[in-house]
Amino acid sequence: MAKDNVLAVLSLSGGNDGLNTVVPFTNGLYRDYRPNLGIPEEELIPITDDLAFNPHMAPLKKYWDEGKMAIFLGVGYPTPSYSHFRSMDIWHTCEPNEIGSEGWLGRVLKELDPNAENVLTGVNFGRGLPRALAKEGVPVASVGDLETYGLLTGIEGQDQRTEALDVFSKMYGSTIGSGYVMDYIRRAGTDALKGADILAAAPEQYSSTVEYSDTAVGQYMKNIAQTHLAEFGTRVLYTTSPYNGFDTHAAQAGNHTKLWTDVSHNVDAFMNDLREHNASDNVTLLMFSEFGRRIADNGSGTDHGAAGIAFSIGENVKGGIYGEYPSLEPSQQEEGGNLKYNMDFRQIYTTIVEDVFGLTASPVVNGSFEKVAFL
Repeated sequence: MAKDNVLAVLSLSGGNDGLNTVVPFTNGLYRDYRPNLGIPEEELIPITDDLAFNPHMAPLKKYWDEGKMAIFLGVGYPTPSYSHFRSMDIWHTCEPNEIGSEGWLGRVLKELDPNAENVLTGVNFGRGLPRALAKEGVPVASVGDLETYGLLTGIEGQDQRTEALDVFSKMYGSTIGSGYVMDYIRRAGTDALKGADILAAAPEQYSSTVEYSDTAVGQYMKNIAQTHLAEFGTRVLYTTSPYNGFDTHAAQAGNHTKLWTDVSHNVDAFMNDLREHNASDNVTLLMFSEFGRRIADNGSGTDHGAAGIAFSIGENVKGGIYGEYPSLEPSQQEEGGNLKYNMDFRQIYTTIVEDVFGLTASPVVNGSFEKVAFL
């Protein structure tokens, strides 16, 4: 029997420098704009005649060679915001013109499980709940550490659980406060405890020869693999790299190296883990950042930019370059020395909503957008 398709998301928080991730190494303007941060050509990993990977993305090159990696160039949206919070909100809610409260994946989860029968249809790994997953009536477990999540076991643990449920029911019961907010908080609390019970079994069931890094990204990608392999019916698995780590205003050369070494190794470990367990066929991984960086370096780093780069990896991905590299010519730049977008991020979302989940995309992404044929 065919398994349901699953989306895994790794958000690269802080604004990844696309120019030094997929490098237009034959364009002389790249060297002109990056006198301090330009990566030597001999260190780059060519993927086309004109583009090359950052040298610290080497573990991901095999997925490109296999035709299992899609690269989206010039990704953004009209009238870009250079605020981390506002831009990420736009990516989360698909609301570029107003403040949205519902996440695009929250809407997806509501469609997939309208009666919230499975409290683990969506799971986030990391602190807090990304707005992408937020929607009233949609339970999402948010896990800091799967190894210790939900460890309310034995008599003492059951007492703690009973006490916690009692607290939720008394503090957030419908008779206290007003409206759906109190009900929502109460349900969220009780659903979290239910999810804890189920998720606690994932590490116990897990065995693998794959080694992840001892970093937050390593832990969370491993947790995503553990949850997927436990077959809880989870359809959306989400995590975010450490808070604003990709915000490389200064000391970028060393920091960007560490970031992509970490991400590349652990994404490779994740894919190898799924393949080792014959569980990769129905998983699509999406990696994105809220914006790119400015074209010119500032001496030791780069400042907030506009159009960026996104990636998708998976067995069902049609590998290749999608979109065009934005022009580095001064006359073709956004105001302030920024790359102009040529692919709306909602085109990628539309493809995922329709081709991964089999849903109608327009109410999820708030509009009609041309699909990108990468699946």
